[in-house]
Amino acid sequence: MSASHTAPRDAAGANRLDALRKHSVVVADTGDLESIRAYRPTDATTNPTLILAASGGEQAQALIAAALDEAGRGAGSESQQLDDAMTRLSVKFGQAILELIPGRVSTEVDARLSFDRDASIERGRRIISLYEEAGIERERILIKLAATWEGIEAARVLEREGIHCNMTLMFCLGQAIACAQAGATLISPFVGRIYDWYRQHDKVEDYAPEQDPGVLSVQTIYTYLKKFGHDTEIMGASFRKSAQVLELAGCDLLTISPALLEELQADTGEVTRRLDPEAARRAEISAQELDENTFRWQLNEDAMATEKLAEGIRRFAADARKLEAQLAQQQR
Repeated sequence: MSASHTAPRDAAGANRLDALRKHSVVVADTGDLESIRAYRPTDATTNPTLILAASGGEQAQALIAAALDEAGRGAGSESQQLDDAMTRLSVKFGQAILELIPGRVSTEVDARLSFDRDASIERGRRIISLYEEAGIERERILIKLAATWEGIEAARVLEREGIHCNMTLMFCLGQAIACAQAGATLISPFVGRIYDWYRQHDKVEDYAPEQDPGVLSVQTIYTYLKKFGHDTEIMGASFRKSAQVLELAGCDLLTISPALLEELQADTGEVTRRLDPEAARRAEISAQELDENTFRWQLNEDAMATEKLAEGIRRFAADARKLEAQLAQQQR
């Protein structure tokens, strides 16, 4: 893929990526700085997997060296300095991204803290303090937390302190409702991973876009939150194909990989708004109030959400360990 691709434009002067921007905020789902520079997203989101994928580049290596150097000047054992270097590296990637975009960057709390409320709170505060030390205001940062009960409760505390949160690894309505009740700034319901699970479960090759289980899940979440006036922003995430993206045009934000950004930019044609807050407010659905027991039970009853949440945490944790090992090797 060439990040410098020049797209054809239709008679109106817009390709599908530009047309999509009229309905939703476009977010780059990557740690690759060249892709962000090429596709001009408003916001960007990162995680250890994306940073790991981008870590071989020359600019990324400079960021790694700087993070290790700063962490090495601090007190603590070698393992504590390594942990600090991991946090500093995620912030340094965020700083580099913020130089290229007008909006916000999401920086992830280590997935290994997904079931530790207090440690997640402390890590969120630490991330914000590093950004503020670098002269970046907290309004441009979203602390990314897994949508476990503990992660949601950590977000409740952080949001009260003016630290905005992006709740990730979201696979069901119950997670979305609990995050909205906690006052989370933004949620990232996943499309592609739901699609993957149901394709395997239903033993089908594909779904029509309007019948795609991942798309339907985000539509359900969007309708509920808009119907009941929650301020939490909804960002569709984890797309497998551009048809899924286009079927969610009108969602508050859409975080899209560079490959799909290129595909949309190279395509021409209209983009029809599919999600609309006024239509959502007319939906005939009932409000829910979730406490911890109800949240855990609803999650337990949804095999897909249970499996994909656990798998997602394991995968992010595994990539964090790989990135940590890379830093440890360079630390010596």
